[in-house]
Amino acid sequence: MKTIEERLEEHKQNRNTVQAPPGLEVKLRLALTAVPTRKKKMNRVVTWGLSSAAALLLLVGAYQYPAFAYYGGMLLNKIELSSLSFAELAEQGYGQSVNKSKTLADGTVITINGVIADDNALLMYYTINRSDGSVFMDNGSFRYNVNGIQGFMTNSTIKEGGGNHSADETQFEGVYKFEPVSPFSRTLTVTFSEWLENGERATYPVSFKFEANKAMKSIIKEDIAKSVSVDRGSVHYDSIIASPTSTIVKGHFEMEYEGFPRFPGKTSLYVNGMEVKSWGMRSDHSGPHGVPAFELEFDVLPTDDIKSIELVLKNASGYQKVEDAISLATPSDHSIRIGDEKLWIRSVTRTATGYDIVIARKQFTFLQKEHVSVQAGGKTVPVSSISQSRTWDLKNGNILWEQTYSFKTTERPELLLLDEFHYIKSYDKSVYIPMTSQK
Repeated sequence: MKTIEERLEEHKQNRNTVQAPPGLEVKLRLALTAVPTRKKKMNRVVTWGLSSAAALLLLVGAYQYPAFAYYGGMLLNKIELSSLSFAELAEQGYGQSVNKSKTLADGTVITINGVIADDNALLMYYTINRSDGSVFMDNGSFRYNVNGIQGFMTNSTIKEGGGNHSADETQFEGVYKFEPVSPFSRTLTVTFSEWLENGERATYPVSFKFEANKAMKSIIKEDIAKSVSVDRGSVHYDSIIASPTSTIVKGHFEMEYEGFPRFPGKTSLYVNGMEVKSWGMRSDHSGPHGVPAFELEFDVLPTDDIKSIELVLKNASGYQKVEDAISLATPSDHSIRIGDEKLWIRSVTRTATGYDIVIARKQFTFLQKEHVSVQAGGKTVPVSSISQSRTWDLKNGNILWEQTYSFKTTERPELLLLDEFHYIKSYDKSVYIPMTSQK
């Protein structure tokens, strides 16, 4: 059996011999939310959007991963979506053919060509054919949207989508990626919508039989149950599901305080030592109520020959307790190291109402008002106001951020008192994932 890499190279060579039609590279921006007015304009590029959360429902069925993984990777990598169609996949025996159409009053035909489902998402391939002489663009806006998928135990919203139209703009071919659907659904209904000339929106539900036995299983589905200690808490990695459309890592925070940390941090995924592209973090509401949980989304795994999987917490919230007072006797632009961080006392200046102290820091180092004061004339004076942040260019490739801290005192401050501050701390701690369920 050929590896993904070999199939990818063959596909590249075949694709390079094909001359794309003039309108192939034109991408349409798809409206992903239902809004009552037509405010958004269409940019001619493929656009993608991620929802704030995704429930991972497990689907059943069988598939051959190596041949399909490249297609899934292209979708999530946002590379040449226009070169894909469901017909290409169907020829290889992947996914469920639907071929369900709805003809509108003006002759427009909306067709769901097919769907591909796995543990992380459902991909829907569709086309919209307009009658001769009509176009998809109307005053800069796209006429048609897709609202979501409904079915038994299913109410899936759009995660991302894109497509392209023909040179004469009478046909649109697109792909939408939805949250996963329930394998118990026997009928799924996709609701398309159209902006009418009177400014109202018409909806067109299209229902089709969903065959869960043609859905695809995960490549890897593991409980991780490992954590990394951070300042004032820990980051827990609970599970990983890798499928042909994406790789999802779920986890949660256990902190000394309620809610999410100020900086959720960055986690990288490595497969066989190669970093997998990250598509970011979002909050996850599918877990226990009140638990600050998250979901990390990565690209499809880069190879089917998996020897190791590693998660690395690159950085996250840092907390620094400041025990010693900082002298203000000779302020200058040299740095003062406090734990792992540095601060710069730039100036101490007399004003009409007291004294201003300019403090510089890294962009994501924060001195909270309630934790900043000075000692002046034997008294502790709290900060009265803090200015907006402004940049300080060191002219050496580094840019810091400075703020002015004002204190109402007639005595010149002698010491700066910082109880604590928060910053982005580097951790570089690894979690290795055992592989017991690799297909």
